[in-house]
Amino acid sequence: MSSLNRRSVLRGAAAAAGLSLVGGGVAIAGGRVRTTRERHRVVVIGSGFGGGVAALRLAEAGVPVHVLERGVRWPSGPNAETFPHVASPDKRIFWLGSSPSLPGLPDIPFERYTGLLESVPGNGMTIMCAAGVGGGSLVYQGMTLQPTEELFNASLPERLDWKRMDEVHYPRVARMLRLRTAPDELINSKTYAAARVFARNAQRNGFDVEKIPMPIDWDFALRELKGEMKPSYTNGDCALGVNNGGKHSVDVTYIAAAEATGRCTVATQHNVTDIARTPDGTWEIHANRIHTDGTVLEKKILTAGALVMAAGQAGTTRLLMRAGAKGAIPDLPDGLGAGWGSNGDRIYTWTSLAEDFGPLQGGPVVYGSKEWTGTATPNTVIQASLPAPLTSLRTTMLVGYGVSQGRGTFTYDAAKDDAILQWPKNADADLAKRIDQRVKAIAGPLSTVIDTTGIAPNTWHPLGGANMGTVCDLEGRVQGQRGLYVLDGALIPGSTAACNPSMTIAAVAERALDAIVAKDVGPVF
Repeated sequence: MSSLNRRSVLRGAAAAAGLSLVGGGVAIAGGRVRTTRERHRVVVIGSGFGGGVAALRLAEAGVPVHVLERGVRWPSGPNAETFPHVASPDKRIFWLGSSPSLPGLPDIPFERYTGLLESVPGNGMTIMCAAGVGGGSLVYQGMTLQPTEELFNASLPERLDWKRMDEVHYPRVARMLRLRTAPDELINSKTYAAARVFARNAQRNGFDVEKIPMPIDWDFALRELKGEMKPSYTNGDCALGVNNGGKHSVDVTYIAAAEATGRCTVATQHNVTDIARTPDGTWEIHANRIHTDGTVLEKKILTAGALVMAAGQAGTTRLLMRAGAKGAIPDLPDGLGAGWGSNGDRIYTWTSLAEDFGPLQGGPVVYGSKEWTGTATPNTVIQASLPAPLTSLRTTMLVGYGVSQGRGTFTYDAAKDDAILQWPKNADADLAKRIDQRVKAIAGPLSTVIDTTGIAPNTWHPLGGANMGTVCDLEGRVQGQRGLYVLDGALIPGSTAACNPSMTIAAVAERALDAIVAKDVGPVF
């Protein structure tokens, strides 16, 4: 009997017995999964920008921290094959059967796997969520932008104090992520033609263009040009993670530094299902330890003196709203679920008969064009690479985002036991119109520009739902809930001021941890 047939027989026998076969062994399933209990001083749910900052700064302050991450670790390095490829998608892209709406990707049902991306459908808008140690930093292109004082104060509470954020917290994030702009030697190389065309066309139309700070060691890309590494940057094969390394994502910066203190533990493949406040005021977290196919291997009940919600905007908001609706956390603020925004996200394909983008498009991002003054709709447009063979279609990508005014609301659906986004149609119509105008001007004649966001509304930058000023204070403390904190995109009220959110989320979390360490460590937990 072949190994494949033996495995099929074993699976059939296991299923008949109410078991599931996992990784060559049998895992107890259903009601017979064991339940274990743990107690921790602080539990952080999520390991992205907010969770990474919280883990490091608390650990540095001497506080033992336990981080729960539903996904897996994605170690990279020269010539690694850890991350999937856009041109040859496989199960590693998708979170347990979720099928994200990605331009250029076929809708193929893959085997269930604890993959990088989850598509969370709402009414009128789909939210893209990341999974894995490092959260969204694993798959984001890497643009790391700080807003101006004017835009910051127009989008965020002025009491955050832009001057101190500018002098202390934004620079702290920049140092942690080791930001650099792409060197001219790389930009002038053959595979970065698309970036040069974008910059030239934008400037021809009177738009400012500048290099975008990125959390990348560009020497890796230069070594690829020299043939010292298998291509990962220089062929644009970095939209779903950079296999060669050199990307200073949260897992190799904040999380690695937190673990190095000896006071931070990260539990991967721990999918949190519910949270609650106990009668004595501590926090209870229910999590399933899962196999990479989603099979529940163990149920855990963790208690903690402090709970940091950093599960990503959708994860944090949905967990809190479920707990509130079911009475597991009484007296949550009334504004929970409101004030949600898409950060004005727009994603375009740009196909041109007049331009030669080249057979390979180096990435991830080199140039951006900011329109931040003199307009009612401040916005940013950048060019992003596509990998071969998509480049044979004479196509590249343009991405825009801006100061958005549209707001949505999450509502709890008892039948689904979930909170669902309600997004008004054309909520960001004015901003979308301005970004469309800019993108089409940059593309020029003999070009076809397709707004994929208009066809299938989605955002990779969800913000709000547990907003500062209504649900939380400026340090992420949930009002009326001692020891409960929100420190991710759910805290940000809908927009990060014509910037992608990563740097502002991290800087706001850095500011919050300064206060939490000074005031809450000891008295609260």
